[in-house]
Amino acid sequence: MNRLLQIGILLLVFTAYGQQERVTYWQQHVDYKMEVQMVVESFQYTGTQHLLYTNNSKDTLNKVYFHLYNNAFQPGSEMDIRLQHVHDPDDRMVHVIKNGEQEEKISKIKTLKPDEVGYLKIPFILQGKDTLKTKLSGTVLEVDLKTPIQPNTTTVFYLEFEGQVPTQIRRSGRNNKEGVALSMTQWYPKMAVYDFEGWHTDPYIGREFHGEFGNFDVKITIDKDYILGGSGYLQNANEIGYGYQDEGVAIKHKRRTKQLTWHFYAPKVHDFTWAADPDYLHDKVQVENGPVLHFLYKNNKEIIENWQKLQPKAVRLMQFYNSLIGDYPYDQYSIIQGGDGGMEYAMCTLITGERKFGSLVGVTAHEMAHSWFQHVLATNEAKHPWMDEGFTSYVSELAMDEVMEKEEPTTFSSAYKNYFYLIEKTTEQPLTTHADRYLDNLSYGINAYSKGTIFLSQLAYLIGQENLVKTLREYYKQFQFTHPTPNDFKRIAEKVSGAHLDWYLTDWTKTTNTIDYNIKEVKEEGEQTKVVLERIGNMPMPLDIFVVYEDHSQESFHIPLRMMRYVKENPYPKVKRTVLEDWPWAFPTYSFEIPKPKKEILAIIIDPTMQMADTNKDNNIYQLTNN
Repeated sequence: MNRLLQIGILLLVFTAYGQQERVTYWQQHVDYKMEVQMVVESFQYTGTQHLLYTNNSKDTLNKVYFHLYNNAFQPGSEMDIRLQHVHDPDDRMVHVIKNGEQEEKISKIKTLKPDEVGYLKIPFILQGKDTLKTKLSGTVLEVDLKTPIQPNTTTVFYLEFEGQVPTQIRRSGRNNKEGVALSMTQWYPKMAVYDFEGWHTDPYIGREFHGEFGNFDVKITIDKDYILGGSGYLQNANEIGYGYQDEGVAIKHKRRTKQLTWHFYAPKVHDFTWAADPDYLHDKVQVENGPVLHFLYKNNKEIIENWQKLQPKAVRLMQFYNSLIGDYPYDQYSIIQGGDGGMEYAMCTLITGERKFGSLVGVTAHEMAHSWFQHVLATNEAKHPWMDEGFTSYVSELAMDEVMEKEEPTTFSSAYKNYFYLIEKTTEQPLTTHADRYLDNLSYGINAYSKGTIFLSQLAYLIGQENLVKTLREYYKQFQFTHPTPNDFKRIAEKVSGAHLDWYLTDWTKTTNTIDYNIKEVKEEGEQTKVVLERIGNMPMPLDIFVVYEDHSQESFHIPLRMMRYVKENPYPKVKRTVLEDWPWAFPTYSFEIPKPKKEILAIIIDPTMQMADTNKDNNIYQLTNN
């Protein structure tokens, strides 16, 4: 069976499966056909877009909205003003000027000249034969429709656009610090998402993206000396000689023309990205029972060895994620030198390439993992960045253990350390905070990446590691190619484990409640020892208590949380465990008896795995002073 047809059938099956779980669920669909002409000397481009838009909602749409992301790279834009006022601006986006011991940070966008700014202009837009009225507000274009889009109908938009690639500042741009000519990300007029919450028309200030799923048919005409890579499958590789050993026909063709047209097709994605440079080297590796991996990087002798060593590691990363989460659904994935750090895109990533080997593998591991958590499971990362960055960070850290063959398994210690630092800093905001509206960049980063990682690590503590893995797989199976919400993930975890978890999602993501349990008192009562525990933090948890005796034998006690209505499997199967009565949240203290006298006990420990994000570990350990 044709591979694209296979993918199409699977998509219908998976979407239908997901809709069985969310009976009222629907999502819009977009099909883009674009032809683009790039002038590399001026970094300007023109293009046409034919957009087939399907309204699968029950609503009649009188307006639509397009994102014009390039407009953020202009003096006076919201991104520029944000840079000027946030106290910890991204160092990549500012000029640092030192005056003695004083340091001033000036927005790079503020200093852009007219031929350095980014822009995206739409001279006109048609719906059928009707010319539509538009209103531009920064990076969002509002379009009034002459013919409203009725429920369960399609309409066709046709538009022309003109763009200028900005000086490389953030993700998108020209001539980045490593010399890559073009990093073409979020470069085209992009239809905004309309869903059960309404329109998502967030201005672009440097954070996250959200897009409708669809098919992209893109033709890019560019100087013949440039090599391209990005989203989708190259349709005319033989014509341009890309990726073929025998390029005789293509070389003759290049001699006759100054430009070539690259034709890409990307099915069922919510984004289309490309990068181009005349000095790219191109390697490709076939993953057994998986996609072809493409590597595009500068012909720079200082990085070639690391990029070649990266390739078998990337194969193992792809295999690890396929095994842990589920199969990558496309036939190709490209790892491309470009951008300003590392950023995930549909079927590809753009990363900076002048890195030490470990860092190169690490950024590849993280960005590749986004292919599952963001480009197949497409949460609204502006509203729920922790579901994207946190989940990605969790699985990529596990992947690094595997491919770098670390002797000690990860404990996600850096994520916990960052989270505890944020609490001490007292600037924590709930995970439900919109990505753009954190008080500062540090708080956003720790929340989205670290607290999001802990959400999964701590969930393993709650329901067991095996159930967590089952949850990830079932979540991917049911909700791929849709826009799942936090509640969707929570419900999968509940169905897999049998636990009630609404309290966990609420406290961890919608509040800044913290966890702090204390061993308040240990006293001897005859031949038994009474232990009194205290809940100091406002967030409840079930507890694992570990007891070590003077003869070095061990025993564990599990205290279920009443509102969770669940008892997990013994995480220490070789250690005797006693399941105690559950602890109702409203009770600040809880006591139980250890069937041995106090003098025989060496230590009592709450959560020896330290998976629980208890903010004060000192009061989790009680060591008997008479021993």
